[in-house]
Amino acid sequence: MSEDLFASAAAERLARRAPLAERLRPTRLNDVVGQAHLLGPGQPLRRLIEADRLSSVIFWGPPGTGKTSLARLIARVTAQDFAELSAVNASVKDVRELVAAAAKRLGERDIGTILFLDEVHRFNKAQQDALLPSVESGLLVLIGATTENPFFEINAPLLSRSTLFRLELLEPEALRQLLLRGLDMEAVEADEDALDLLVDRAAGDGRHALTSLEVAAALALGRVAEKPIETEAGKAGVNSTKARVTLADAEAALGTKALRYGRDTHYDVISAFIKSIRGSDPDAGLYWLARMLDAGENARFIARRLVILASEDIGMADPMGLVVADAAARAVEFVGLPEAKLNLAQAVVHLATAPKSNRVTKALGAAEGDARARGTGEVPMHLRDAHYRGASQLGHGQGYDYPHDHPEGWVDQRHRPDELDGHRYYDPSSRGFEQEVAERMRLTGGSEDGS
Repeated sequence: MSEDLFASAAAERLARRAPLAERLRPTRLNDVVGQAHLLGPGQPLRRLIEADRLSSVIFWGPPGTGKTSLARLIARVTAQDFAELSAVNASVKDVRELVAAAAKRLGERDIGTILFLDEVHRFNKAQQDALLPSVESGLLVLIGATTENPFFEINAPLLSRSTLFRLELLEPEALRQLLLRGLDMEAVEADEDALDLLVDRAAGDGRHALTSLEVAAALALGRVAEKPIETEAGKAGVNSTKARVTLADAEAALGTKALRYGRDTHYDVISAFIKSIRGSDPDAGLYWLARMLDAGENARFIARRLVILASEDIGMADPMGLVVADAAARAVEFVGLPEAKLNLAQAVVHLATAPKSNRVTKALGAAEGDARARGTGEVPMHLRDAHYRGASQLGHGQGYDYPHDHPEGWVDQRHRPDELDGHRYYDPSSRGFEQEVAERMRLTGGSEDGS
């Protein structure tokens, strides 16, 4: 009996000492912040949880989006037995013992078993195969949580028997709501700019936001505790002033300084970023990249601007520029931050040091002007589609000269409407690869008559 009392007291003390994120785990569906596409009224996952009819699922999403919290919430509301394993340290033997216990429980008491498997992507093929028959038969309802793409990391048979739910990064409003709950639990207040910084630097990660708030709150509480007040009798008393998290507390908790980065600054910084790369200054490009990433700028936005710049300001002077920029953009999607900042940095250096040319941009502008101008814009008869029945009777394709029939691989023929014949759009510069392009056009007549 005394052991039970000690165990209960230890559990209570442990709960009080638990991290803020652990203490704030939701106990009801309405307590969950974010993920409205899954847990909003009438949404599929909410309906399954409320009806206690959940089948095997995989929760896939970035860290701090609520995967473990959802699993623990299900454990509170389900009538089934809830078991939990960590893929980091669980073995095949552990899985088999759990399956045996689940079979016994079902046979003796007609109670099913839900297995929560955190970091499911860390289970190797043999471990996943050991689970498969029980999931397939329904003996186990699997809840797997993973930050990795399940299509790459989870065996296809196991994945096909589970419903995949994608959890998204928490929106700023959801993060703010979470922080306000944390302030209540810590019994502190916070300045608006401190909350703004914590929300911004959390980058959609609820656990990170609460961990940073917990440190900031401890700093604020410590500051108040260091300031005893004087009573009327001139003796030190207890300070009843409520602790307040300031911007300095938030900065200290995050180990960073808050840079001003509002709407106006966003446009100013991205303008400086693009102009630095256009001006062939790799150091300046890297500085503005670091500034944007440190301020929480969307990496996809940065990558998109690099892809645009690769054609707008470099173009054919270095065709590999577009390849490098596109590869960096794909890395942002595939790798994600913080590692993808290396890919963005490589793209910045490549594009900044590449020869520059805006001739493709100017050529497109000139072509667009002609395309919008008055005129019939009729496709020349020899260029029209001649592959369908009756096309030849209309004269389509007649007179077309196939370039590959000539040893040079090109032929001098008209490729535009009559009224545009001879108009020149693309005029390559003498920089970088465009030197070679200019020579090719000279050999094919493109630089002489614009045909």
